[in-house]
Amino acid sequence: MRIGLIAMSGVRVRTEELAEMGVTLPGFVNRGKVIASLPSLGLLTVAALTPPDVEVAYIEYDSVPEDDAELERFDLVGISSFTARIEATYALADRYRAMGVPVALGGLHVSLMPDEARQHADAIVVDGAEGAWPELVADFKAGRMKKRYQGLRKGVFAPGAYVMPRFDLLEGRPYNRVTVQTSRGCPINCEFCAASLRITSSFQQKPVERVIEELRAATAAFDSPFVELADDNTFVNKKWGKALLKEMAPLNLRWFTETDISVADDPELLDLMAKAGCKQILIGLESPSEGGLVGLDPHDWKARRFDKYLSAISRIQAAGISVNGTFVLGLDSHTSSVFAELLDFVRASNLLEVQLTVQTPFPGTPLYERLKRDGRLLAERYWDRCTLFDVNYVPARMSVEELEQGFVWLAAEVYSDREFNRRKRHYMDLAKARNGDGLRSVA
Repeated sequence: MRIGLIAMSGVRVRTEELAEMGVTLPGFVNRGKVIASLPSLGLLTVAALTPPDVEVAYIEYDSVPEDDAELERFDLVGISSFTARIEATYALADRYRAMGVPVALGGLHVSLMPDEARQHADAIVVDGAEGAWPELVADFKAGRMKKRYQGLRKGVFAPGAYVMPRFDLLEGRPYNRVTVQTSRGCPINCEFCAASLRITSSFQQKPVERVIEELRAATAAFDSPFVELADDNTFVNKKWGKALLKEMAPLNLRWFTETDISVADDPELLDLMAKAGCKQILIGLESPSEGGLVGLDPHDWKARRFDKYLSAISRIQAAGISVNGTFVLGLDSHTSSVFAELLDFVRASNLLEVQLTVQTPFPGTPLYERLKRDGRLLAERYWDRCTLFDVNYVPARMSVEELEQGFVWLAAEVYSDREFNRRKRHYMDLAKARNGDGLRSVA
């Protein structure tokens, strides 16, 4: 028996002016390339959950033949996808099924839109592969594959449920980063977030020893790889985080992760992060004003910390860890003045990296349900525009055109050589002051 596992990757911006700008905005393009080149950790886990007597082929979508070419034949095909690529996923699944090859679909979008997905699949897997994929394969072998398989929503990392991903399948492939997951979910639970908390019952973390084992296995497949922790919020639990960092330090890794602004409140944690090789953290700052943060999460966790944003960014970057500040434009409190306000904030904060996004109502999120209920969605189905850069709804306090044009203007400013070089010089000055005897390269 032979199973083909196909990973969907890459995002195509639909707004024409932004797509054209991509050629001249290195910050925008480079982050896109990083995302596109990350392997599918979910499918590597599916491969590991597959019985050893079954042959598995891991395939990137970009290597799949065009529509008029013959597809490689398998006994079963499994495809994992996200919202922005789901239409291409459905088209590929339909091609395989037309050949008589059964298809199983999984991933976050499938879990959130199961009725839609099952129209293009022989079976769907919802809420993750753990607890579901081994049963699916066994049923397929026996000729009784069901239409739907339910993954685990709790106890994901418990012994017997979770397995180490098949990192060996990545050997010889030109990835510039390798991913390892330490946790699933984020307890802040922002209204717009389509994070893995949507398919898990609570915030869950792996035992430290398992994370270390996976880091060793993942990095063994590459020469001096850069590691990206595929988490929604790595350092929610500071005690667990410190234990992990102490074990990571001897590995001599260079790595990136996503977390929240509270790491700045713990000097010991920051020191351990730097010593363990953390080069950059992505933090969802979301808005350049406190008012923009009110109501984003159930407890206004971010709004209550806004007045400490600038000092927190300064402490983190002074520790030798650059901050990639992520902002969401088009929040209900935003008017057309937000673009100039955000540029001023970026300059005042001296963030090394900035990630600009447009508020995106991903299916299954509270934001989607609210905007749909209020009649503010621009289309019933707009999945290929869920890129974080395309506008899919009517903003509350500006027009669609104002949001689109303001985003284009701000991106041109923030990602210009002038602005980036100014931010880089500041960060290098911090490195010089920290090291005393010279500049440390900016990673």
